[in-house]
Amino acid sequence: MRRTLTACLLAGVLIAIPQARALNAKGTLAERLGFGSTDKILIINVDDVAGSHAANAAAIDTLENGLATCATIMVPCPWFPEIAAYAKAHPERDFGLHLTHTSEWKTYKWGPVASKTEVPGLVDPQGYLWPDIMSVYSHSTPEQAYIEARAQIKKALDAGIDVTHLDSHMGTLQYNDAYFQVYRRLAKEFNLPLRMAAQEVLAASGGGQQRGQLDSDGVVCPDYLIYGGPNKGESVTDYWKRMLNSLKPGVTELFIHASKAGEEIQHITNSWKDRNTEYELFTRDPEIRRILDSQGVKRIGYRALRDLQRKQSPPAAK
Repeated sequence: MRRTLTACLLAGVLIAIPQARALNAKGTLAERLGFGSTDKILIINVDDVAGSHAANAAAIDTLENGLATCATIMVPCPWFPEIAAYAKAHPERDFGLHLTHTSEWKTYKWGPVASKTEVPGLVDPQGYLWPDIMSVYSHSTPEQAYIEARAQIKKALDAGIDVTHLDSHMGTLQYNDAYFQVYRRLAKEFNLPLRMAAQEVLAASGGGQQRGQLDSDGVVCPDYLIYGGPNKGESVTDYWKRMLNSLKPGVTELFIHASKAGEEIQHITNSWKDRNTEYELFTRDPEIRRILDSQGVKRIGYRALRDLQRKQSPPAAK
């Protein structure tokens, strides 16, 4: 029995290697999506949707009238019903899930979607999610993180959201390999693409094997991810102009935290001015549009990646 099991496992590895090579042999991600190898393809994602009404309103506006091509929803947050109703009524819009294992604001909190008895390590003494990643790692387990993330996905699907992709709020499922395996598991289970850092960034931080694992699973990810924020003394506006002027050929994702200014968001976070600036830049600023147009940048959402992934992989979980 043991020899048979070993032979089966070895056969599975040998099969996976040619599949991964065959996948890469089909060309770059841009080419597999129907673009040229030198084209600059850009996903503009709005994070933290459902975190507030201000975030929902900004996301809807920039999706309908601005440059955003998709957005990711925080299912545990209080304003989830509002954006879920919008997403269900507008299936043409591209919504993923910002899988949420933390609740970082001091006076505005939320708890898990799963029963607290199922994920006791994810909640603080007041019953909210922990405010930082390291507290999640020190108190919970990857299995509890999986249970909570899966509950969020199921709640979104049950609400009628046509989920197009997954990413991780504050990077909880990305900065620790045991938790990354949860991220990977969910992508396979629901047959959804993932946000990932570029290969060079992952290799420098000890995660150089992760993209290869996703390739073997048939999970699709953008080539590059813009994140980090302005340098010291640099404005948010100048940061985004600099980053957009330095796009590489291939598929790049950037994410913004768009919010409409107002009393609500001011009481939630001190970063409200930057969030409002990002909203205005990617909705109405003519210079941002000019920068993209001058380079011939082609904008897509994650639905294109999901469609590609599902063409080459088994049906998604139900």
